[in-house]
Amino acid sequence: MQLHTHTWGEGDRIALLVHGIMSDHRTWRRVGPALADRGYRVIGVDLRGHGASGRGDYGPREFADDLVESLPAGAELAIGHSLGGLALSLAVDRLRPARAVYSDPAWHLAAPEEGFGPELFAQFKSATREQVAQLNPRWEAADVAVELATLAAWDEATALCLAPLSGTDLLPATPVVPSLVQLAGPSFLIDEARAALLTGRGFEVRTVEGAGHTIHRDDFDGFMSSLTGWI
Repeated sequence: MQLHTHTWGEGDRIALLVHGIMSDHRTWRRVGPALADRGYRVIGVDLRGHGASGRGDYGPREFADDLVESLPAGAELAIGHSLGGLALSLAVDRLRPARAVYSDPAWHLAAPEEGFGPELFAQFKSATREQVAQLNPRWEAADVAVELATLAAWDEATALCLAPLSGTDLLPATPVVPSLVQLAGPSFLIDEARAALLTGRGFEVRTVEGAGHTIHRDDFDGFMSSLTGWI
């Protein structure tokens, strides 16, 4: 599926941004311009079932295949958050960016008995402004507004398709390209044991202490600082 994209900047280098579940390219409202200021042409994508992209069958492979169909190969940088990190990891061997950053990637999908299964994401479709703000006290008002807009444009079936993978680990066996795993502090997706496993497999792992899952909205300065040497 050809996906909807949004571009910031006109630089000679290309950076790709892949959002997480429930969101779309608008989640990168500060990151896109910041990378453009560094000389990148930044392409943010809407995954299928999100934003202005089409609907269809949902699953990690479909998300990954869409990235390959919609984005240029050989970019200087690719960043994927949460579900976008999972999709990027399944497409990276074909997209072949010079560097990949996985921001709190969805490589461990919790089962309901672990407290936060995919079904709970689907229920968040009807969240109110007050609920979003309460769950994300560090967000700017503009990010709360973006979240409400992206929820309205989101097909919650994208969350339900992940239910069969609940309780499983999807950690890559090896970094296909030089890769940074950027974690929230603490991360509910990648615990210390999994972080150590990733380090042993050749990934660089950095934690933005005190930041929640959506690091780039919880602590934008911390997010950008943790990318030192990668952007």
